[in-house]
Amino acid sequence: MKPFTNFESRMAPLPYNDVDTDQIIPARFLKTTSKVGLDKQLFNDWRYDGQGNPIPDFVINRPETKGAQVLLAGGNFGCGSSREHAPWALTQFGFRAVISTSFADIFKQNSLKNSLLPIVVPEDVHAELFAAVAQNPAATVKIDLPNQTLTTPAGRTVEFPVDGFSKHCLVEGVDELGYILSHEPEIAAFESKRVGSINAMLA
Repeated sequence: MKPFTNFESRMAPLPYNDVDTDQIIPARFLKTTSKVGLDKQLFNDWRYDGQGNPIPDFVINRPETKGAQVLLAGGNFGCGSSREHAPWALTQFGFRAVISTSFADIFKQNSLKNSLLPIVVPEDVHAELFAAVAQNPAATVKIDLPNQTLTTPAGRTVEFPVDGFSKHCLVEGVDELGYILSHEPEIAAFESKRVGSINAMLA
């Protein structure tokens, strides 16, 4: 994992509530354990027509959203079945954050473990962001993970929640295993002391 750095980006608006993981990436594409190529199946059934051609009006097919690193989603994003392929597909496409009023818990945890930042904002901020991007598709937001703030196109700074452990791992660019391995000297010292204590008791 790469360290999660602060960034500024345009937004791709997807104003639908209750978007489930099967809509993010349909189950028929879950036969792989590789992340590579999943970007091509992201929102597959909305993104392509019956012949496999891109639907021009779908949000991530529009020229003005090309290169956007933020998905502005509706409420309860990522509901449905558990699958890490959903955040994999989003990050492979280039998204680094998803903004919503709420996320399904499993999707949220899978995202945090895969360098995708789920940002929960209040209803009024959510509406403000959709209005801003509707008025100006080039409108940008700034995301500062260490300070847990999002700055709207109008310059409003809003705090968002993220648990301390997930933030640490994202900022440092380590997964859970990497975090454990970074404490290997302390673990070895503890184990050595424990073994010593056991041996002393048995002597």
